[in-house]
Amino acid sequence: MNKNSKYISLFLALFLTLAGCEQAPTTEQVATEQQVQSDTTTTAEAPKNERIKTIVFFGNSLTAGYGLEPDQAFPALIQERIDSMGLPYKAVNAGLSGETSAGGKSRIDWLLKQPIDVFVLELGANDGLRGIDPASTYDNLGMIIDKVREQNPEAEIILAGMQMPPSMGQRFTKEFEQVYTRLAEDKDVALIPFILEGVAGDRALNQGDGIHPTIEGQHILADNVWTVLEPILVAKRAS
Repeated sequence: MNKNSKYISLFLALFLTLAGCEQAPTTEQVATEQQVQSDTTTTAEAPKNERIKTIVFFGNSLTAGYGLEPDQAFPALIQERIDSMGLPYKAVNAGLSGETSAGGKSRIDWLLKQPIDVFVLELGANDGLRGIDPASTYDNLGMIIDKVREQNPEAEIILAGMQMPPSMGQRFTKEFEQVYTRLAEDKDVALIPFILEGVAGDRALNQGDGIHPTIEGQHILADNVWTVLEPILVAKRAS
């Protein structure tokens, strides 16, 4: 199967899943899911007089670890690496399955009740697969970044890039990908070029629905995130 065919199959599976089983969450469901997921993440004891800082992973089902246990999702895997290095950070998994950029813009205020030191933004895939205008996705993600910066001026922000399959049309696919490269430049944030690099379209690394990563797939997502995140954490500790 060639690369284009893999992406077409990925798109069709995701479209059917979105259309058939995802519903908009209530405010109570959002709060409950965030609390449960954040409570499952542990941190190593920090050195004396060193404040434990917060990393918020704000995304959709990829971040939430759909179909897996919370400790198998990439934010928890990132926490394991943080602990192994003795870094003073707590990872909070604020992923919500089915989330769009508009939904994220609406619920970000809830998260901003706590201080954030590092913010990893992983949203937009559901926008693209629903054919939402990339300009709208750009605006929504930009507003989320602005809100985080307004409340946490010193926070480091990382944007997780996403791509659409060729079946969406060349123009749409290109415009969607440019949402992330433009935002990274315009908002001066770090960019993970494609968070699903090495996972998208590979049946062995995705669950039965063909779209949500397996445990092994989540490890690759963690690698993709860690490549950008680790230098930031090390630099912040040294400063």
